[in-house]
Amino acid sequence: MKQEESGLIRFSERLYVLPYEEETDRPNLYYIKGDRYSAAVDAGNSEKHVKKFYRALQESGFRLPDYTFLSHWHWDHTFGLHVIHGVSYSSKLTQDKLKEVMKWEWNEEAMRKREETGEDIPFCNKHIRIEYPDLKEITVTGTDKIISERVSFDLGGIVIDLIPRDSTHSRDSLFVYLPSEKALIVQDADCEDFYHGSVYDQEKLNDMIAFFESLDYEYHFLGHAMPESKKEALERLYQCKNE
Repeated sequence: MKQEESGLIRFSERLYVLPYEEETDRPNLYYIKGDRYSAAVDAGNSEKHVKKFYRALQESGFRLPDYTFLSHWHWDHTFGLHVIHGVSYSSKLTQDKLKEVMKWEWNEEAMRKREETGEDIPFCNKHIRIEYPDLKEITVTGTDKIISERVSFDLGGIVIDLIPRDSTHSRDSLFVYLPSEKALIVQDADCEDFYHGSVYDQEKLNDMIAFFESLDYEYHFLGHAMPESKKEALERLYQCKNE
């Protein structure tokens, strides 16, 4: 890994990341550099987040993303979608959920009610208020295109496999697999489901571990932490079994 002057971290000639920020729960935003096209993983949690990402890309001499792939529907990965460059993709389940969130009102009363009903959680609302001092600035949109099954994108010199499937974190996860880089971008997918008790569903956990074991990769890229090796990720997840 190498820290660029722009703020990006370089993992390889093809893969870069704008690092996560804990204060406002901004996740890692990944950039995949092809010879003909480029792609981003996730749309950030606000217009400010996207603009910071794009400034870093331009300072590094990179083109803005031709494609943006959403890992799942949660606000910190999607609320910057309305200002991205290029074409956006998500799983159908992510698109369906975003259509629900587009109907939400953003004021203190509405946010409190969603916490009471379980539609949203205090952790998210706490960080939304920090990222958005003016809640009226929140804009939620859907993606341009839907992915319903495993599909490959040839960016030129690198091929990406997009794999929509269930996970321990959310039903709508989209995994980004880079075979040539021996890399799997999982973002938050191997975390607990914080909307349902913050515990691991053991059946989903076992299924996800089997999925990871079935793929040939070495580097496990996360949403709110620096990457692990595949071995480290599996050891961590095996420790979560039956806890």
